[in-house]
Amino acid sequence: MSDTYTVLHDPQGLIEAELSPDRAPHEALVTAVLAWKDPDLEPRDYAQIALQLTGHARAIAADVRRHAAALPKSDGRGALAEVVLREADGRLSVPLEGTARCAQNRARLVRALYTRLDRLTEPLPATR
Repeated sequence: MSDTYTVLHDPQGLIEAELSPDRAPHEALVTAVLAWKDPDLEPRDYAQIALQLTGHARAIAADVRRHAAALPKSDGRGALAEVVLREADGRLSVPLEGTARCAQNRARLVRALYTRLDRLTEPLPATR
């Protein structure tokens, strides 16, 4: 096994735009990670889980960004999405660690992004 890696530079998020993330396995991973009480994994295992969740969080954030951009300026859901996206950008800029806490923080981020995505994609109630 090699200790080298490749850094991917994709400032426009084009790769993420082409991803079709399967939500169910990632939600199951989030649920499992958040249920940890006193896990006893190797640091590299925590790092791998956090990396998986980070990639998925970036893909969901790209979806949230696209949906928010398509909303009219008068729709408050877009402003809320921007707040969540700023928070996500800040949290994703923190380097990964091989700890349970890091993996759980990434799991919380994925959950928050899915919540925002769901709110952006649900139809607004009809007004009278």
